[in-house]
Amino acid sequence: MTFSRGGFRQTLFAAITLLAGTASASAGSIGSAPVESLEVSARPISEFHIGRTDRQFGPLEFVGGLEMTSPSRDFGALSAFRFLKAGSDFIGVADTGYWFFGSVARDADRRPIGIQNFRMQQMVDQKGQPSDEKWEADAEGLAVKDGIATVGFERNHRVAQFRIDPADMKAPFRQLDFLVPARELRQNRGFETVARSNVNGQHRGGLVVVSERSLDKAGNIYAAIIEGPRKGVFTVKRNGDFDISDGAFLPDGDLLLLERSFTMAGGLRMRLRRIHGESVEKGAVADGPVLLEADMGYQIDNMEGLDIWTREDGALMVSLISDDNHSILQRNLYLEFILHQD
Repeated sequence: MTFSRGGFRQTLFAAITLLAGTASASAGSIGSAPVESLEVSARPISEFHIGRTDRQFGPLEFVGGLEMTSPSRDFGALSAFRFLKAGSDFIGVADTGYWFFGSVARDADRRPIGIQNFRMQQMVDQKGQPSDEKWEADAEGLAVKDGIATVGFERNHRVAQFRIDPADMKAPFRQLDFLVPARELRQNRGFETVARSNVNGQHRGGLVVVSERSLDKAGNIYAAIIEGPRKGVFTVKRNGDFDISDGAFLPDGDLLLLERSFTMAGGLRMRLRRIHGESVEKGAVADGPVLLEADMGYQIDNMEGLDIWTREDGALMVSLISDDNHSILQRNLYLEFILHQD
């Protein structure tokens, strides 16, 4: 979902509903758009809780972060990302219909200090034509495996697959059945999460999609296992006024969800919730505990993207990005935590 808000320390926000489009299931053509190299400046963030030196937040330990800016008009609106090389090279999608690629630079203590080799490329449709219309290009969720990027789009809901080539991303080659009845998906509340399940778990590495806030009659959030031996629709328990903006599976099979909320009274908030892996099952209502909640007293913005990876020393890492909606009042953030399992 796309929305904008006031400056980091302000509490006035307004919702924007700009959406995504339609695509057929036909095979993609060879057409592609040019790749643009962008200059990205990054200001290191050393404190997650503003004005405090705390590093431990429940089971999460803050490592560091970046506030990213660029003179390019195309930079921003970063909706989802995944590492292609743990903690370094990444691929992502912007909800303006762009791919982005780059690498996280680090200091001797493994803290993020900058972004290198950042590129963007406009997405193209099955005919190889650039997707210029917002309603046709609102990419929100992303999963990667074996050189394939699976992308969730909003509004005219679809889940499409692309072959990953950082030098030249082409048209989608396949569209997947997302199982949830299309009539149940709300226009700007579609699939924000596209995640690969645990390869050794009950879904054998199959894709799982979770909507942002498409609710069933009980008020729970529609989701589905769309691949694997136990395909089917399930729901996620809606907890408070938070919506789901991304998710990824942990090594033990639990699903870590990134959630956000905005109210006039409470302002902007973000949350991480650990969904019990065994509750991600056809016909079930998945649920689990909150690990972290943060408001505007912390270094957050419109937090949209999440990935989980393992550092070379064995630490389990959680990385987050925000979507600035191309607003001068918002920020593109990258945040990094260690998730302690004890």
